[in-house]
Formats: sequence, structure tokens, C-alpha cells
Amino acid sequence: MIVDARSISKRFGNRLAVDQLNLQVPAGTCFGLLGPNGAGKTTTLRMIYGVTKPSSGTILVFGSDIARHLRAVRSRLGVTLQHNVLIEQLTPVENLRVFGRYHLLRHADLSRRIEELIELFELRSHAQVPVKNLSGGFKRRLAIALSLINRPELVILDEPTTGLDPAVRLALWSRIRTLQAAGTTVLLTTHYMDEAQRLCDQVAIMCGGKIIDEGVPAELIASRLARETVEFDCDSAEEAALLDGAGAFPRRLRSGRRIMLYLDDATTLINHIRRWDQGDRRALVVRPTNLEDLFLSLTGTSLENDL
Repeated sequence: MIVDARSISKRFGNRLAVDQLNLQVPAGTCFGLLGPNGAGKTTTLRMIYGVTKPSSGTILVFGSDIARHLRAVRSRLGVTLQHNVLIEQLTPVENLRVFGRYHLLRHADLSRRIEELIELFELRSHAQVPVKNLSGGFKRRLAIALSLINRPELVILDEPTTGLDPAVRLALWSRIRTLQAAGTTVLLTTHYMDEAQRLCDQVAIMCGGKIIDEGVPAELIASRLARETVEFDCDSAEEAALLDGAGAFPRRLRSGRRIMLYLDDATTLINHIRRWDQGDRRALVVRPTNLEDLFLSLTGTSLENDL
């Protein structure tokens, strides 16, 4: 395991931010740590890369106890924080050079590495522009590039694409896949469930400082919910009459007037609703069940059992 966290907890005064958490991140994977705001994700990451000390428990990174071998561990990992840490007056090339010197890279090696990262993140057109004049997307590309200057074996990305437009997000997803394909282990947090489902080989879902579920996204979705989702608007009073005689639904999710029913084959339910509506064209959405459904069912909106 690249990361092996054992029974780690973190208290801030009377608040327990992380509670007896166990986390294993296999080598070569893209691993997603998911959860609502305040779940303890960032605190967990900060303990893994050695900025925050656990109140209890141990963390092994590359097989070494980070509390005892912090400098050695940090030399082999890279971190991109939620907020960019850039020198605004310098250019991307100059930022990369300064950060590379922090890692004591030799001049020739550092120059080659800067060129590689400029190409990888498509920064060439703005390589000599002061960072303060760059767009948010270019700044985020540069922030991730900085975390890779030392060719890390583990890259930790804390909400890497928050606030970016769809085109920039897609570009960064491609770069993350390229890193993983080259053998780099990626540990990320994100509030975008589509991002986690597309990128992550495994996910762990946190709530209240604990991991409440973990596994391969597709396997979790299939085992916890069902293959298909039918969603439509329907108030609570109408729901019972509408679904009477339509069969049992092991899982259902309601958010206001919106109801989502999870089942392996939606055909029978759709036909039943159409007959009940007697010709009215109720707007139905039929789609594959996704990671966002699972996330909400575990952490957010009320999930009802119909068994």
C-alpha cells in the first residue's frame, strides 16, 4: 500500500474531525476520498502529507511512519491544495524554477522538468506571462504542475477542479489519467461525483469523520442501489397512489418534489406510470444510476426502504 492509515483520529478542542479512520490506498490507483463539507476529508489529507499530526493512530506512506520519516516521505510526494499557492509576480516558468529549487533539483534536470510540465499542461502560450494576469484555469494547471516538479510517486489533489469551466476540467482529467498511466498514485478529494466516477478506481465516502462505505464505484452502485434510475416530480401525497401496484422498490430517494426510484429494469415501472397518467406526458428521466445517487443516499437526502 502507498498509504496505510490505521485508526487515525484528530481532535480540534472538543470537536472530533476524524474518528478512528482506516484508509488504504493501493499503488498505481486513482483513489477518491469523498464526503460533504465538514466530513474530515481535508484534515485526513493534511495528516497523510504531514502538515497535521493525528491525535491518535499511525500513518504509513511508502511503508514509512510519516511521524518519524517526514522529510523522506515528502520528497516522494506532491500536493495540490484547495487554493492555489503561487507567486503572482512571477511567470509560470519562474514559479516552477523556484519550486524545483525547494526540492534541490540540479539546474539541467530542473530545466528539462520545467519543459516537460509546460508541455504536459499546455502552458506554452502563457509561460512568460506573470501569474497575476492568468485566468483561473491556467493558474490551476500551474498549481498542479508545481506539485509534480519532483516526479512524485504519490500526488495528493484536494478538490483540483473546483470552480473551473467544463473544458478546463476535461483537460485536467486527461492530465490526471496520463499521470496514473505512467505509474503515479493519485489521491484526490472532489465534490464532483461525475469526476470521481470517471477518474477513480476506488472511492471511500466519509461522513462525520468516518468512512461509511468504500470500494470500486461501479460495484458500490450496483450493490447498494440498482442499475437504473427513474426520476420525476411527484409530491408525497400522490406518490402512494401513483406507485400502487407497480411492484416493490428496494431503494428510493426524495428531494423536495423530485423522487428517484432505483431498479434493475425500468420498463415495467415506466409502462405503469404511463397507464396511471392516462395520456398525460409526465416528464420522466430514465438513466444509469451513478455515483451521485450513491453519495446522496449515504450522506444527504432521505433514503427510504420499501422492503
